[in-house]
Order: sequence, then C-alpha cells, then structure tokens
Amino acid sequence: MRDFPEHPDWLWSSPQPKRSYDVVIVGGGGHGLATAYYLAKNHGITDVAVLERGWLAGGNMARNTTIIRSNYLWDESAGIYEHALKLWEGLEEDLGYPILFSRRGVLNLAHSLQDVRESVRRVHANRLNGIDAEWLGPEEVKEVCPIVNVSPGVRYPVLGATYQPRAGIAKHDYVAWGYARAAAAMGVHLVENCEVTGIEVTGGRVRAVETAQGRIAAGTVALCAAGHSSVVGAMAGVKLPLQSHPLQALVSELLEPVHPTVVMSNAVHVYVSQAHKGELVMGAGIDAYNSYRQRGAFHIIERQMSAALELFPIFARAHVLRTWGGVVDVSPDASPIVGPTPVENLYVNCGWGTGGFKATPGVGWCYAHTIAHGEPHPLNAPFSLERFTTGALVDEHGAAAVAH
Repeated sequence: MRDFPEHPDWLWSSPQPKRSYDVVIVGGGGHGLATAYYLAKNHGITDVAVLERGWLAGGNMARNTTIIRSNYLWDESAGIYEHALKLWEGLEEDLGYPILFSRRGVLNLAHSLQDVRESVRRVHANRLNGIDAEWLGPEEVKEVCPIVNVSPGVRYPVLGATYQPRAGIAKHDYVAWGYARAAAAMGVHLVENCEVTGIEVTGGRVRAVETAQGRIAAGTVALCAAGHSSVVGAMAGVKLPLQSHPLQALVSELLEPVHPTVVMSNAVHVYVSQAHKGELVMGAGIDAYNSYRQRGAFHIIERQMSAALELFPIFARAHVLRTWGGVVDVSPDASPIVGPTPVENLYVNCGWGTGGFKATPGVGWCYAHTIAHGEPHPLNAPFSLERFTTGALVDEHGAAAVAH
C-alpha cells in the first residue's frame, strides 16, 4: 500500500477566525468540508468559515461505515446517491489527494421470500434509474464472496442478494483531509475548537453566530452538525423533525485479506467489510432509544456479532480491536433534509441517518449550489423541510436494504 501521512498538520487553518464571513458552515465533518470545497470550486465563494467545536472530521466522519453505494429504491434517493457515486469515482484526481476508493461491490442479502421480492423490485428500480444492479442466486453470491455461509439449514438462509459492482469503500479520514486541504488552498478558513453556542436572528434573517471564540457575523449560515442538528437548529428557532440515536460499529484485529466485497443483511441487520489495513469493519442498526452518547447498548453489539458469525463462520476466532458509536439524526421518512429553512439565509443539511458518508461529495455539491443560488439544486429539492407539511415523503424505511 502507498504510504500517506497519518496526521497532515499542514492542512489545518487559521487559529483565529475573522469577525465576519459571507458564509459560515457549522460543522467540520465530511459534509461541511465538501460544501466549503464546492462553494469555492464551483461558485467562486471563498469568504467561508467552517466552524468545528472539536477537531476537523472528529465527529461522525471518524465513526462511519466507509461504505459507498447508490442502490436506493426511490428515484429521489437514487438521484443524489448516484450523483455522489459518480463524484467518488473521480474524487482522488479532483482533490489531488488519496482517498483509497476501492470498488469492490456491495451484496445485500435476502433471507426470506419477502426479502427476495423487495430485493428484485429494487434491482429493477435501480436499472430504470441507470444504476448498476444485479440479482444473484445463492451460488452466485458464493462466487462473489466465497466466505459467506449459504447453507440452507442456518437460521437465516441466503436465498440470494442484490449486487452493485461499482459500490465499495473509501478511507474516511483521507476523504476529510482531502476536502479540507483543497478548500483551504482556495482561501476557506477552517476553524477548530470553535463551538457554536447561539445563532443570532433579527427580522426573520440570520445575522451572526455566537461561538466559543466570540461573535462572528455571517451573510449565510449553513448547518452541517450531524447528530446534533436539532440542537443547533433550535438556536435559530427552527424546530427540525429529527431524532438522534447511537449507531454502533466495531473493528477486528488486523487480518490477511479474506473478505473481497461488502456484505449487508437487512434481516439480521449487520454489515461486514474489510478495511484497507486488514481489519474487519462490522456494524449494526441504530439503538432504539434516543441519545447523544457516542456509545450504545451492549446487546446491540452482541446480537450483531452473533448474526455476523452465522454468516461468516471463518471469523469465529477473530478478536475485537475496538468498538465505538456515532450519533445519527433520523427523520420521519429516513431521508435527509437539505435546503432552506423558514429563517432567511439559514440552510440545513441533516437527517441522513446511516447514509451520510456515502452521500458526502454529492450532497456537498448540491448543498453548495443551494447556498450559492438561494434555491435548491434539482437533486436535493425533494428533500426540503416542507415535505413534512405537504406529505411528499421519500420513505426509505427498509426500502434500500440496510441503510448504511
């Protein structure tokens, strides 16, 4: 593997923010950094500050699945995720920085007749949207991933799987550093240890943010605070229809390459891939209760491991290296909220649930367009806040297999 810097100190930015910016982005994770980059690159807007309460990319960007795919059921979801996947495919060249995008494919397993019907439906929907998708039988699943247990006598027999060959994984910290480096080179200010404590609104319009480093005037404020969006939105008097839940995952000790693809199962709610260095990356669904804690219930991890070992008996003697939890915002229809708010010049990007990482370049691109033009990009227009009033929901609950 190529050798890249583990901690590129040279990309972090100005220690002291200015007192005024055209655009202030709240949240220095993947979405915030990508938005800043595309504001500068696509729209020439460089008087931008990205404010992060901790260190850049230290929140959910450091605690994600690394999975990239676009095989979602509904047209609206497929549109924005496929746009993101196309950007992923050229992102390393675009940023001039390694992101280690590995196109290894994603299998979504089916364990029941209902799973099969839903999966085949999704394959056809994907193809109608120009997205690569295949339906594989059990033996074909075995050909793609030889270590999957397809024995008919197990508790959750593998009856087949959807397969997206173009899907894969990327190294999430490198993605963030690449966006940060490129944005900073174009004049964007990246400000760490700068928690936003208030949003100033007068006359129905956003005017400034109060921070740990003082008041910063802003022509526009764009929220990208994953897991805490409802808290930040409330600072401006905007109530967002979100619930925050812990989302757990773990990695194993380093292993030789044994797992060639990404395998996900909705029925047992587990995903397994192998990272670039060799550790297995395993995760499950969100904890059922609401919480802002970056750790979750032990029984979730326990059930996750039990399910994973049934699918992959070869992992029975692998040792857990570490576990962690992120905090994800979940909207009523399990789809994101991206666009303007009732407060003039205040924009929101939230509610991604477990789908945030894979959307990073696509939503950064569309969110930057929305901010620059004052109206949504066509790809994020369906994900407006108003849909919860009109009823035009994009309900991805279970529609896209495990929503990682």
